[in-house]
Amino acid sequence: MGIISILLIAVGLAMDSLAVSISGGIVMRPFCMRQSLRLALTMGIFQGGMTLLGWLMGVTAFDHWIAFILLGFLGGKMIYESFGEEETTISSFSTKTLLTLGVATSIDALAVGVSMAFLKTSIYFPAFIIGFVTFALSLIGVISGYRFGKIKGINVELFGGIILIAIGV
Repeated sequence: MGIISILLIAVGLAMDSLAVSISGGIVMRPFCMRQSLRLALTMGIFQGGMTLLGWLMGVTAFDHWIAFILLGFLGGKMIYESFGEEETTISSFSTKTLLTLGVATSIDALAVGVSMAFLKTSIYFPAFIIGFVTFALSLIGVISGYRFGKIKGINVELFGGIILIAIGV
């Protein structure tokens, strides 16, 4: 697989992380570079890591069991948490929130990794590029979202919520 193809895949995979990062920047008050880097790093690690995990699932004889366990765990956790009363928003930037966002935005990278395994593509360089591009775009997104959120007269929480709902749809 050529570098141009890998970069295009990386940019495509990073779009949902970029949107989440823009939303995070919109609600961030005051701006904190440390939190911005945590968000961007989480997004990059999950995109690259899920690509690698998908590739591993595609090359093993137990790929369907790994997928079953992973998806069963995530689905069960979501069902369990749906009965709770705790509400977490992106503005908290807690570890739990970041991990949830990382998983939610990188499911498509899992599928890409499986596809790369079926194509017998080497995975380490593409996974690194996917993670790095996602990190860079997410950091740019947080900073841009923060600057956009400072514009007077705009309900930034409403705008950020709309972005997150659009990703879900």
